[in-house]
Amino acid sequence: MKAEFKSEAPKLLVAVKGNIDTITAPDLEKELKNRWEDISEIVFDFSEVDYISSAGLRVIMLAHRHTQQKGSLTIKNVKDDVKEVFEMTGFQQLLDVK
Repeated sequence: MKAEFKSEAPKLLVAVKGNIDTITAPDLEKELKNRWEDISEIVFDFSEVDYISSAGLRVIMLAHRHTQQKGSLTIKNVKDDVKEVFEMTGFQQLLDVK
């Protein structure tokens, strides 16, 4: 997994490539936490994400909680297989998934 971050305070754009799984999710979490201090809106681009595990969902939920009180979280360009995971876990109802 590789993630590219672009900060346009108060917005953080995160383009993720590869799988977000047990091995890569901790790195994504660490990078998010290092950048989100003055951030109220996070936009994930999942156009190159083929798989997300429960560890990846946990990171997304942490980001959602961070923005919940003062902003928003959006996940865009989600492939069908990943969107199905969001639907099966109920994340589709909690998050703005496009």
